[in-house]
Amino acid sequence: MNSFTADRLLRLPQVLAIVGLSRDSVYRLAREGRFPRPLKLAEKASAWRESEVQAWMASRPRGTGGPARSNTPAVETTAAAREPS
Repeated sequence: MNSFTADRLLRLPQVLAIVGLSRDSVYRLAREGRFPRPLKLAEKASAWRESEVQAWMASRPRGTGGPARSNTPAVETTAAAREPS
């Protein structure tokens, strides 16, 4: 029985849409070994294995990238707001 599983190949625009990074960031991270390296399909064509991109996404910490945002309005904490009117 053949255990080969087809893995979709993603071109750069698809990778960028999935990971939300710039082209330069994807290539820099790949060069640093922190993102999957692309497969060379031809002289001027590269692609990434979808499974590797998805695994990289799953390995990323959630909720990083800035302060948490809330749907509730901010509470004013100025002196005027604390004093009864």
